[in-house]
Amino acid sequence: MKDFATIDFETANENLSSVCSVGVVIVRDGEIVDKYYSLIQPEPNYYNYANSRVHGLTREDTEMARVFSKVWREIDPLIEGLPLVAHNKNFDESCLKAAFRTYCMDYPDYEFYCTLAASRKKLGKSIINHQLHTVAAHFGYILENHHNALADAEACAVIALNLY
Repeated sequence: MKDFATIDFETANENLSSVCSVGVVIVRDGEIVDKYYSLIQPEPNYYNYANSRVHGLTREDTEMARVFSKVWREIDPLIEGLPLVAHNKNFDESCLKAAFRTYCMDYPDYEFYCTLAASRKKLGKSIINHQLHTVAAHFGYILENHHNALADAEACAVIALNLY
């Protein structure tokens, strides 16, 4: 697979619709050609301490951010016609579907691939675990800002380029 988009969401609370940031990396012809990052005002708009502890974002960070539907208008043309790839696609695909439902948007049935499943299948027990930062490091990418949505999407792109 040479053309795809990796995507990563961070959430504000236990609701999958509460995306508070998104990172997207566009890969064409096996090369990273574009990157996109945005904060998002989550829905529902509150932060759990545990979530904030993971990604470092708080209500103050997203207070003036745009809502998901407005952010997605910028992402949609970037990913048009591309399969989406995420590390643990179950989470990111569920967030995307939940946000689409919350904003009464028609979900276009994106084709989704999972680098977590692919790494488990192709690397097996050759690495200590299959967490994003571990698999990225295996392929020479040091993930310095883990749980920043764009940094995670970049790490996922490197992994996907090596696994697919």
